[in-house]
Formats: sequence, C-alpha cells, structure tokens
Amino acid sequence: MNKLLPQTILSSVRLPNIYRFSTKCAGVSTSLARLSCFIHTQMAASLSINPHRTANMLLGTHYPFRLDVRLYSADLPKHSAIALPALSPTMQKGNIVSWKKKEGDKLSDGDLLCEIETDKAVMEYEAPEEGYLAKILLTEGMKDIPVGKLLCIIVSNEGDVAAFKNYEASDGGIASATSSSPHTKTVAPPLQPSEPIHQASTPSPTPHALKAQIASSPAAASPKDRIVATPYAKKLATERGINLAAVAGTGPGGRIQAKDLTGAPAGGRAPTVMVRTSTQPGVDFIDVPLSEAKKATVQRILDSALSIPHYHLQARINLDKVLSVKDKINKLLSKGHKGEAPRISLKDYILKACAIACTRTPATNSFFMSTFIRQNKNVDISIAFKTPSGDLVYPVLLDAHTKGLITINEERNAMKAKAKNGTFVPQELEGGTFTVSDASDWEGVYNFSPIILYPHACNLAVGHIQESLIPDGDGGYKQSATMNVTLSCDRRLVDGAEGGQWLKHFKDMLEKPHTMLL
Repeated sequence: MNKLLPQTILSSVRLPNIYRFSTKCAGVSTSLARLSCFIHTQMAASLSINPHRTANMLLGTHYPFRLDVRLYSADLPKHSAIALPALSPTMQKGNIVSWKKKEGDKLSDGDLLCEIETDKAVMEYEAPEEGYLAKILLTEGMKDIPVGKLLCIIVSNEGDVAAFKNYEASDGGIASATSSSPHTKTVAPPLQPSEPIHQASTPSPTPHALKAQIASSPAAASPKDRIVATPYAKKLATERGINLAAVAGTGPGGRIQAKDLTGAPAGGRAPTVMVRTSTQPGVDFIDVPLSEAKKATVQRILDSALSIPHYHLQARINLDKVLSVKDKINKLLSKGHKGEAPRISLKDYILKACAIACTRTPATNSFFMSTFIRQNKNVDISIAFKTPSGDLVYPVLLDAHTKGLITINEERNAMKAKAKNGTFVPQELEGGTFTVSDASDWEGVYNFSPIILYPHACNLAVGHIQESLIPDGDGGYKQSATMNVTLSCDRRLVDGAEGGQWLKHFKDMLEKPHTMLL
C-alpha cells in the first residue's frame, strides 16, 4: 500500500488516476498556502474509501475547512463542480429560490449566480470563480437540499459547455457523468462540527401528493393566459399582495423575476391557495409549507421549551415620568435640526433600561454551559420582529449597555425596516445575550409569558400601554399610563431573588428615568 505523503499544491501539476484533497480555511484568500494529501486511487478502491470521508478522516470533522476534491480523467473537459454551500453556521439544508444565470452564460468572479433560502433568510450566492455555467444540477423550486449536494458545473472554456449537456450528479454528491468519470474539481461547503452545541436535527417532511385547487378559478387558464414567474417572484408577490397579471416580465419568454416587482402596486395580501388533500366531501384544509427560517425557529423554540426550566415574574410599571421625559427630549432634538429630527420612542428607553439592569444583575446576562456558567461582559439584546411572511426574527442590538438613546433608536429603526423588507443577513440574526419580546403595539395584549430563546437566561415580554387608576399618595387615585411586563427566567441561571432584583432595577429606571444616569 502506498504511503500518504503531504505535498504542496502546484496548479500546473496533472496527476491522472489520483484523488487530490486540499483544504483551505473558509473565507481566507486562495493565495494562501494550502495543505494537501495525495491518495492513489488503487488505495481508495481497495479500501472502498469515499474521497469526502477520507478527507474527513485525515482532517477531522471539527475544523471549519472548505474541501476541494479533484478527480482527474481525460473523458470530460476540466471543470469545477460547485456544491451547495453552507451560507449560515446552522444551515444544514437549503432551497433554490431562483437562478440569476442560465446555462452557457459567462461568469465573472463575484457575479450573482443564484438565490438560496437558508434557515435564516434568502441569500444571494456569488459565482466562486470565472468561467462559463455549463450545467445547472439543482433547479429553481427544489427544497430541503442537503448542504454539499452538487449545485452546478463551471468550465473555463466556452467550447466545453456542450460536453455537459447530459451531465448528472451521483447520489453521494460527487460529480459523475453517465458515461465516464469526470475531470473535475468539486468545491464543497465548510465542514460542520460533528457534535454542535445544543442543535437538534429537523426531520424532513414526508412528501405528500397534493392537488392544488384555486377556489376563485372556475376553469384552468389557457397557456396563453398562464402567468410564468420564478418561485421567488411568486413568494414576494404573495407577501406584498401584488397581482402578477399586472406585472410585465423581463425574463426569458416574458418570465416574471423578482426585480420586475420593484414599483409594482400592492393590493393587500394575496389570496391563499387552497390545497385539497382530503377525499371526504366537504372536508377542506390548507397545508402551508414551512420556510427554512420557520423550521429553524420552531426547532429552537421547541428545544428551549423542553430543556429550560422556566419561571415567570410580573410587574406593572407607571410610565408617566418616562413618557414626559421622552416628550421633552424629542422637543430638544427638533430644535435647530435640519431635516427630519430623530424621535426617541418608549421602546428605546425599554432597551436601555434592560441593558443597564443586566449589568447590575449579571446572572440574567449569562449562558448555561452544562458544566459551568458563562457570564457575558457585553449586553447584546435580541429583539423580536415579525416579517411579512409571518416568521419571527431576532436581530441583535450589540453592546446596548454602552449606547445612548439616539443610537439605539437609529439601530432599532434600521432593524424594523429590514424586518419589513426581509433583508437581514444571517450574521445580524446570530448571538445575543438577552431577549426582548415587545408587544406594546398590539392593542389588547397586556400580558404574555414568552419562551426563553436558547442559550439566553431571560426573555422580557412587554405588554400594551393602558390607562389605569393607581394610588396618588394622598389617599386617592389618579389615572396613569401603565405597562405590564413579564420576565421569563431560566431557573438554572437566575434564581427568584436575582430575577426579582433585575425586575426592580428595570421598573425603577422607567418610573424614575434619572436613575439611568447612576
């Protein structure tokens, strides 16, 4: 058996009948030196070694490396097989939303190749190298595709495109042709840790044979009247209430693309497609597919509900003084300000008071790490926002304890706009040390008990403002603006005394705003 010898990669070297494995750290420039191991195919064949598994055996699966596999053969032109990448640290599967290039198109490094829906958001994926798009292996609309599945084929020469007309991918995710072994470079995504911290796998939904029926359509549309649009354009049109019949498509054959919806008038939420799956007459229901973001949120909440011992503390807060101070500050900001002056909101005071209370009660800003407790020095607040698709996202206000009200206001408004437009990137939805679930805009919702967002220690629920009668100190009562809050705590991290202490600090700072300066 041949001995494995590490060697330096030379781009000019051509070694037939050899598997060549090379690793490079994700995100690091390709000009850096890379470590590689060369394994003779006879050894791989004799041991029935899969190239990906062999690389994992040599390198280990605990390192965030990108794996390049090159299998050399003269049967097909030199090409690169691009695998579905992991666009977020928790991404295990993805959906193909739309392709921005078609087969035969020229690619430049950095060109927008396609849009992929991850467990957090719809992300744009750029071409990893220059060349020509020879074959698309994962088409628009495909769902629940595991990371590492071959996405497309890129070749260096335009004349080589035709050679991949009947190209297929094997079930194992390594490129193969029906007639021969390819001369290929497979670019796989970052390897994920074999045992991620507190991350449960989400089972793939069982396929169902569904027959769609539009209640409002008495007859099927003729081919001439049929609306052709990309899946992502249809998704956006549904969310924005846009009638696709009134949109002119600029894609091939008049196909409507996402960019064609810019400026299109919205007419409210589009009607829901009725999906009839029951054979019993009169029994109808709707099956609503889960987005990747929704699946990830459901799994995270389920893990939290089952593994974290919750308890809840409630308080009613008099808002008269903080609302008065807020109005005075906004008047000062409006004086001498050119253009639209920033307007501080009660929400900004709530976030600031939360951050200060966390610094005064460190247990509420901690993580339970099984064998130890990690106390975080920075207070990063995850704020719940609802997106047009109905999903909850939790963008993070970093270092909230160090920021003033104006900065908090600006960043919160930016988050609100991104939630409305669905333009968050995964990095903005990761991390956080404390959660705020603010329902103060929802009239009639005065109390609720939120589930803690793992690995946080607490989640503060904020209810709608209401007018209440409270004692005035002279034996009588007065009408005041009040707000109910509920603090959900992880009992492993925050005992009852610490939870009560946090709530007292928070209440005092809103009822006596000047104490925030202490």
